[in-house]
Amino acid sequence: MAQDNLTAVLYKTKDLRLEQTPIPEIADDEVLLRMDCVGICGSDVHYWQSGSCGHFVLKEPMIMGHEASGVVAKVGANVKKLAVGDRVAVEPGVPCRYCEFCKTGRYHLCPDMRFCATPPYHGNLCRYYKHAADFCYKLPPHVTMEEGALLEPLSVGIHACRRGGVGAGQSVLVLGAGPIGIVTMLAAKAMGASKIVITDILQSRLDFAKKLGADHTVLVSRESSETELVQTIHGLLGDQPDISIDASGAQATVRLALLATKSGGVAVLVGMGSPELTLPLAGAVAREVDIRGIFRYVNEYPIALSMVASGQINVKPLVSHHYSLEETLEAYEVARQGLGIKVMIHVQPRDANNPQKF
Repeated sequence: MAQDNLTAVLYKTKDLRLEQTPIPEIADDEVLLRMDCVGICGSDVHYWQSGSCGHFVLKEPMIMGHEASGVVAKVGANVKKLAVGDRVAVEPGVPCRYCEFCKTGRYHLCPDMRFCATPPYHGNLCRYYKHAADFCYKLPPHVTMEEGALLEPLSVGIHACRRGGVGAGQSVLVLGAGPIGIVTMLAAKAMGASKIVITDILQSRLDFAKKLGADHTVLVSRESSETELVQTIHGLLGDQPDISIDASGAQATVRLALLATKSGGVAVLVGMGSPELTLPLAGAVAREVDIRGIFRYVNEYPIALSMVASGQINVKPLVSHHYSLEETLEAYEVARQGLGIKVMIHVQPRDANNPQKF
C-alpha cells in the first residue's frame, strides 16, 4: 500500500496547508478511494476566508473538499456492488439512516449528517479517502472523472428544479449565473422549461450562460431599479416566470425572485446569504407565491448521473481551470477571485483514469 497521503488541511481562517495524513482504515461497509478530481465550491472558499459558512463554524483543523470522484482501492467485507478499480462519483453526505428524516426519504435533513468538509467532518481533498460504499456511484465508461466530480453541484441544481416543480412548457427565471446558477439552468432546460432568463452582475458569466442555452440574459447593476428589472424580465419572457430560482443569496436577488414570479408561482431559494433579509413578503403572500428553501440535495445523484451519461446535460464546459493537488493554494486563490466558472483539482494526473480521451 502506498504511503503518500498528501492532504489539504484548513487549520484556521486563511491558513490552508498541504501535509501528510494517515491513510484511513475502512469499516466493513466502506470503500477506500484513490481520489481523482475534487472541485472547489463557494463554501470551501468561505471556510478558507472566514472560517465559517452559514451556521457551520470551523473550530478545529479540517480536510477540505467535497465535490469529488475517485477510484476504488479497497472494499470492506460487506461491500457487494463495488470492486477495486471501479471509478465512482462521491455523494459527500452520509446520514444516520435511522432518524425520521432518513426513514421518510429526506435524508439530507438528517441532524446527524456527516458531510464532507463541513465542520466537524473532514473532506476528501487528499490522495486516499474512505467513504460509505452506498454513497459512491459507479461511473459508466464514457463518463469522465471530471464529470463525476461535477455531479455534486449538478445535484443541487436538479434539487432546486424539482423543489420548484419545473416541467415541460414552463418559464423559469434563474438569479445568479455562477456555477450553481448555471447547473440550475441546465437542469431546468433538461426538464423541459420552454424559456429561461438568467441574471447576473457580470457580463462574462451571462455570455457563458447564453452559450450553454439560456434564452435571455439580464445584466444587473447597482443603478438597476427593481421595477425596471421586473418589467425587463417579464418583457423577455412575454409573461411572468412560473418559477424563479435564486442561486445568489443576495438580498437584491431574493427580492427580485419574489417580485417577478407569477401569481400562484414558486420562488425557490438556493443561495445562502445573510441570516436575515428585508423582503417584500406581503405582496408575495397576497399573490400566493410559494417560497421554498432547499438544502443540498436528496436522492438526486442517480438522476444527475443519468442526465450526464445520457447526454441530456453537458457539464464539461463548466471546468475553466485545472490544477494539481500540489497547486491547491493557487487553485483556491483563483476560486476566491471568482475567475472562470469551476476550478478543478486533479489529485492524480488529468485523464489518468478516463478510459478514453475526450
